[in-house]
Amino acid sequence: MNLVRAELERLSARRFVQLMVVLLVFAFAVTAATTLAGSHKPNADELNSAQARAAEARNDMETMFQQCLARQNGTLGQGEMDRYFPQDCSEIDPIRQEQLPIAADFLPGVFSFGQQARPLLYFLIAFLVLFGFLVGASYIGADLNSGGVVNLLLWRPRRVTVLAAKLGTLLGAVLVLALLASVAYLATFWVIGQTAGLPGRLDGDFWRSLGAVHGRGLVLVLLASALGFAIATLGRHTSAALGAAAAYLVVWELGARLVLEIVDARRPDHLMLSSHVGAWLTGEARFFDAQECRGEGDSLCDGFYGLTWQPALLVLLVITGGLTAAAFAVFRRRDLI
Repeated sequence: MNLVRAELERLSARRFVQLMVVLLVFAFAVTAATTLAGSHKPNADELNSAQARAAEARNDMETMFQQCLARQNGTLGQGEMDRYFPQDCSEIDPIRQEQLPIAADFLPGVFSFGQQARPLLYFLIAFLVLFGFLVGASYIGADLNSGGVVNLLLWRPRRVTVLAAKLGTLLGAVLVLALLASVAYLATFWVIGQTAGLPGRLDGDFWRSLGAVHGRGLVLVLLASALGFAIATLGRHTSAALGAAAAYLVVWELGARLVLEIVDARRPDHLMLSSHVGAWLTGEARFFDAQECRGEGDSLCDGFYGLTWQPALLVLLVITGGLTAAAFAVFRRRDLI
């Protein structure tokens, strides 16, 4: 009997997994139905008005940028000196902006796939991360608690092989489900944008950016699944993973963050796992720390610092890999009875 096939059948037969899939479909359907009900195809008058307002907003941005340059050169009119301008005029340079105002920004009640695809994808990734963690924890935790692993070892007495098959089956199944769910999810909202809203700006940069977020999200889902699996293996119960996650959120993300702010620690966000998750998913995250400007004597210091995806991914891999390796080492030696 093929071990991976047997594990796949056991995984798909679990009621908790089936319930989570139903919840995923339900959340997907509610989001799509709400979007469809709250959107409409704009008429010609709405489009013309929105395009005029977008052009006016772009002109205002260019005017403000030129006034900022004039202030630096000392040629700004006296009546305009009271207006606020940043120290560095490049911050408001329209050419440097990630996105300029477009007509869709001035069409309330109209769904734009180009604008809303990324936030919608973030929502799906968040659900899939939760799905992977809970399924991974319950999959191995229930077997360890009920004695299913012991029965499995009677005909396949190789602990590392059995645990590796369980983990590999879990990650493969979660990856396939995440791929199918994300394709169906984005395709549905693309159809809504075409039929009951606006497609938006769907150029090559848009699809590359969305694909990058999707790829990072899939990696995050797999890491969350492996993490839930590893913690439940170490604790020999599903509740061990749930308790560890709750304890981390309450004790560290909330409690320790508050303490670090009280003692005025430098760059406390670097110590938070949520910061690394956000940096990995978005490519870079920026945080504020008042201490960044202390002793600098630089009027241009804004107190912000960044965290890029490379160190964030390294932290996530070290934590997940370390706990997974520990789970295999403990599972190999301890008594399962």
